[in-house]
Amino acid sequence: MSAEFDAAETTSGTNAPEISVSELAQALKRTVEDRFGRVRVRGEISNYRGPHSSGHAYFSLKDANARLDAVVWKGTLQRLRARPQEGLEVVATGRITTFPGKSAYQIVIEAMEPAGVGALMALLEARRKQFIAEGLFDESRKLAIPFLPRVIGVVTSPTGAVIRDILHRINERFPCRVIVWPVRVQGETSAAEVAAAIRGFNALPTDGAIPRPDVLIVARGGGSLEDLWSFNEEIAVRAAADSQIPLIAAVGHETDWTLIDFVADLRAPTPTGAAEKAVPVRAELIEHLASRARRLTAATSRAMHERRNRLISLARVLPAPTNLLATPRQRLDRAGERLTTSLRTRQDAQRLRLARAASLLARHSPQAELARTKEKLHGLKARLTQGLQARVALTQRENAHAAQRLASLEARLSRALTQTLDKRREKLARLTRLQESLSHHAVLMRGFALVRDESGALVRSIAQAPSGARLNIEVSDGRIAARVDGAVEPSPTDAKSAPRIRKTRGGSSGGGQGSLF
Repeated sequence: MSAEFDAAETTSGTNAPEISVSELAQALKRTVEDRFGRVRVRGEISNYRGPHSSGHAYFSLKDANARLDAVVWKGTLQRLRARPQEGLEVVATGRITTFPGKSAYQIVIEAMEPAGVGALMALLEARRKQFIAEGLFDESRKLAIPFLPRVIGVVTSPTGAVIRDILHRINERFPCRVIVWPVRVQGETSAAEVAAAIRGFNALPTDGAIPRPDVLIVARGGGSLEDLWSFNEEIAVRAAADSQIPLIAAVGHETDWTLIDFVADLRAPTPTGAAEKAVPVRAELIEHLASRARRLTAATSRAMHERRNRLISLARVLPAPTNLLATPRQRLDRAGERLTTSLRTRQDAQRLRLARAASLLARHSPQAELARTKEKLHGLKARLTQGLQARVALTQRENAHAAQRLASLEARLSRALTQTLDKRREKLARLTRLQESLSHHAVLMRGFALVRDESGALVRSIAQAPSGARLNIEVSDGRIAARVDGAVEPSPTDAKSAPRIRKTRGGSSGGGQGSLF
C-alpha cells in the first residue's frame, strides 16, 4: 500500500486542487483589474481599421518595446474628443482587464486625447491636407454674404462675452433679429453640438414659426490649440462646408486659425468683427441714401432746365403750323383729282374687257363644246368597234392555222421520240450483255473467289496475308469472313505449306471455300 501511494504522488507532482481553465482565467482577470484599475497610457495607435460592424473600435497602443491591445466601446467612441487614427500618439485613460477568449490583457479606453501640441499639430496638418484634396477649401464653393440680412443665426455659448459683443455690435450698427443656438464651445461634445447647430439652422423652413437665418456666425473667444480643437474636428468642419446658408467664422483672436475658418464663406478676426461683416452701419446707409437723394434731385432739376431751354430754342426756329401744312394740303387736293380721273378710266377699260370676254364665251359656250365632243366620241366608238371585229376575225384565222401546225408537229415529235427510245433500248441491251460477260461475277460463278484484307484492298499474294490476318472472301453468292491460321510459305505446289483459312463467319447458304483460290 505504501508503494502505491508513493507512485501516485510522483505522477501528480503536487497536492494542489484541480481548477478549470475558465476559473483560472477569471481569477487572473480579477487580479489584474484589482491591481491596476484605472490607468493613463501613452502610446501610438497601431492596426486601426475603423469602427467594427458592431460600432466598437479595436486597435493597439505601442511604443518602441511593447504593444497593448485596446478597445473602445461604441458609446465611448462617439464621445471621444480625439478620434482614433493610425499612427497618432495619444494618452488613453481606461481600465486594464483581460480577455479570456484569447488569454490576453487589454485596456478598455474611456477617454483619449492627443499626446501634446506636436501631435495635435500633426493631426491638424493631416486633416488640412485631406480637406484640401477633397476641395473643401476651394473659393468656388464659397457663398456671397448678403448685404442686409433680416435674420442672423449665431452658434456660440449663450453665457460668454462673445454673444454679448455680437449683439451689442449688431444693435449699434443695424438692429435686426438674432437667433442664438446655444452650444458648448469647448469639451468632448462641443464639435458635435456645433455641427448639429449648423445643420439645424439649415434645416429650418423658410416660412416656419422660427425664421430661417440669412447668414450664420460661428463664434468663440480666444484660447489655446486644445481649447479651439472642437472647431478642427471633422464633423464640425464638414457641417460648415455643407451649409447652404452663408457662414462667417469668428473663432479665437486674429492670430488664431482653425479648419472651420478655411471652409467658411468668410472669416472674421474676432466675434465683434463678424458682427461688423454681417450688417452695415445704419447711420452710414441713411447718410449715403440722403446724399444720393440730393444728387438725384439736383440732377433732375438740371436735366429739366436743360430740356426746357432746348425746347424753347427749337420752337423759335420752327415755322408756323399753317405754313407747314399748306404744301401738303395742295398735294392732297391734286392727288384727289388724279385719283377720280384714274378711277373712271380704269372702270371704262374693265367694262370693255368684260364685254369682249362675254362675246368670246357666247361663241364657245359649254353646251356647244359638249355637243361637238359627244359627236367626236360617237365616231371614235364606231371606228373602234370595226377595228375590234376585224382584229377578232384575224385572230381566229391565225389560231386555226396555228392549231393545225401544232397538231402536225405533235405527230412528228411522237414518231421521233418512239424511234429514239427503241434505239436507246437496243443499245442498253447490248451494253448489259457485254457487262455480264465482262463482270467478275461470272468468274465467281465458275468457282473462283475475291480475297480482300481488313482495309478492303485485294490480296494478290501470300505476302499480303500474314499469320493472324483477317480476310474478307467474296464468292458468287456472298462474303466469308476468315482469319489466316499457321505459317505461310511461298510454295504454290506444296499443299501442306498453303496457309490455313479459319472460317469465322459465312455469308452464303451453300457453304464457303477453305482456300484463298
